[in-house]
Amino acid sequence: MSFLDSFLIRAALAGLGVALAAAPLGCFVVWRRMAYFGDATAHAAILGVALSLAFQGPILAGVLICCLAMATAVTALSGRGHSSDTILGVAAHSSLAFGLVAVSLIPGARVDLSAYLFGDILAVTRGDLAVIWGGGALVLALLWWRWSALLTTTLNGDLARASGIDPEREQRVLTFALALVVAVLARGRGGGRA
Repeated sequence: MSFLDSFLIRAALAGLGVALAAAPLGCFVVWRRMAYFGDATAHAAILGVALSLAFQGPILAGVLICCLAMATAVTALSGRGHSSDTILGVAAHSSLAFGLVAVSLIPGARVDLSAYLFGDILAVTRGDLAVIWGGGALVLALLWWRWSALLTTTLNGDLARASGIDPEREQRVLTFALALVVAVLARGRGGGRA
């Protein structure tokens, strides 16, 4: 019997991996008032699940593509002066609706969509642990590399420009990191199996 055979150990390791990646990102989410972004991206994950099932591809790839597309769209529309809350609300509910309709139109698709929205940490597998810890390490490395620029941009966009930092680029870096965490969590919440 190995150390990872216990579902409670796997659940604890998954929770720790998620916390290590999500905690520093959570600071930027709170500081930038982007609390609804994670919810909107998680709803986009349902559309990614539907596309993966329709094209018989890996769930993680479909979810990651849809989460990154949502992050790109939100960042692009926010830069045009639209309210980010309005953009996130419309995008979240639209992607959820499209995802639900798309799943219902796939013949023979039997999937528990609530597992992708809420998950089951006790159902995490060894493969899910590898995805969680790998994605978490990638996000932590990105944050370590861009921390100063992200923090300066978060504090004041004009200060960032004066320091030679492009605030729009840092916004894209942050939203892509958030999208990556949401995609990894959609896989690692026990919902990664169709």
